[in-house]
Amino acid sequence: MRTSAHARRQQSGPLDEDERLLKELGYTQQLHRRMGAFGNFAASLSVISIMSGTLLLFGFGLNSGGPAVVMWGWLAVGPLVLCLAAALAEITSRYPTSGGLYYMARQLGGERWSWYTGWLNLLGLLAGIAAQDYGIATFTAAWANLQWGIVPSPGGLLALYAVILVLHAVLNLFGARLINVLTSVSAWWHLAGAVVIISALTFIPSHHQPAGFVFSEFTNNTGWGAPVYVILLGMLLPCFALAGYDTSAHLSEETSRASVAAARGIVRSVAVSWVAGGILLAALIFAVQDYAATLASPTGVPVAQIFLDALGVATAKALLLVIIVAQFLCGYTVTASASRMIYAFARDGALPGWARWQKVSRRTAIPANAVWLAICVAFVLALPSLYSASAFSAVTAISVVGFTPAYAIPVLLRLRHRDKWAPGPWHLGRWSRPIGWTAVLWAGVVTALFMLPQTSPVSATTFNYTPVATVAALALAALWWRIGRRSYVERRSSTVQTQDEDLEGIV
Repeated sequence: MRTSAHARRQQSGPLDEDERLLKELGYTQQLHRRMGAFGNFAASLSVISIMSGTLLLFGFGLNSGGPAVVMWGWLAVGPLVLCLAAALAEITSRYPTSGGLYYMARQLGGERWSWYTGWLNLLGLLAGIAAQDYGIATFTAAWANLQWGIVPSPGGLLALYAVILVLHAVLNLFGARLINVLTSVSAWWHLAGAVVIISALTFIPSHHQPAGFVFSEFTNNTGWGAPVYVILLGMLLPCFALAGYDTSAHLSEETSRASVAAARGIVRSVAVSWVAGGILLAALIFAVQDYAATLASPTGVPVAQIFLDALGVATAKALLLVIIVAQFLCGYTVTASASRMIYAFARDGALPGWARWQKVSRRTAIPANAVWLAICVAFVLALPSLYSASAFSAVTAISVVGFTPAYAIPVLLRLRHRDKWAPGPWHLGRWSRPIGWTAVLWAGVVTALFMLPQTSPVSATTFNYTPVATVAALALAALWWRIGRRSYVERRSSTVQTQDEDLEGIV
């Protein structure tokens, strides 16, 4: 027999402060709050993953501007991303729910803003799974190339990618306790792994590149003739690598003292990743032995070639394994974040088939159907890799184009509707508006930039299908708004009414 929310509350005693706040925001506590402040920070740190996003697009950066653009781009973009993260953290402190961005948009701008923010955020998360897990497949293939000389076909990479997706789905079915453990392990693994890699690249090679090479060498293998355009394209590396910090918001219903812990988790994860990622990138570029050979590596992964040339085969294979484990933990956390977004969005009736995707396992308190939906869509997003050489960079661009406006919309609404805004326990004070407007302007530039072609000449194999994926997602959102908006609004109203009925007499 299923226990009602009311009965569960009576059995567990009075509501604590987190549950009271969640009730005020319109929801009953269903997920288990077994995550502390460090676990929440670690989740976002794992999703940002300096050994995932930073290294997955390292080769793209070397071809789209070279070392100078990689380094100066990283240094320039970091503070702008931090502005957007801080502005979003301030809103998260006021609205700490699994819905994250789309819930914030509803409170500040209404149902239609909420609807499209949610769909953009979901697109970013699903493309993020695709980018992370396909990247793991490429690094695993590079390790296999060093170990056994295997050169995988596009079909082989896709099959390996599918296996990784399934592994992440299965691990995500074990409950919040495992998430808390693995995200904490992931944070320490990332930081310790970065220290090991940086130390090895600093002390072992007999030759390092001069600072002039690291900070001024410009390379253009994009086919475009305008250097400024190539430099802007190179910004994809830091923009993708420093995304995903909204994970702290999506896991807020599983975090204790979420109104402070989730906000701090967002800001700290970006700050730590920016500093550590910059040092890691510098160490890699200083350790380049043969630049042309690095770009044309038979492993398909320039990072692997740097390890091989600078450190030897045995050390290269060992460090690749360190990176692959870090990336695997990152992909696991991205899947967790996406599934919570699907669960929360479906809970409000905003997805086709919402009744199925909002179901939560009574044993583990995990939205299992949402987990499987996330990896299935991620698999579809990577299918163009069978014929497109630029599919991976396109998927990363889709993730950035989904994430960035979804982050910026709640910030814009807060700035426009000051009468609807009351800050939470964590806020920016008098810096709130200047930081917010800086974040919004930056988000607009980034969103437009990564819709543009990345390689010339444009053909079927080099086409950047980011606009196609984005338009398709927004078209589906518009269609479902016409069909299901009444259900969405009614579902929201009935949810709030249910909270009041379930909690009546307890508070």
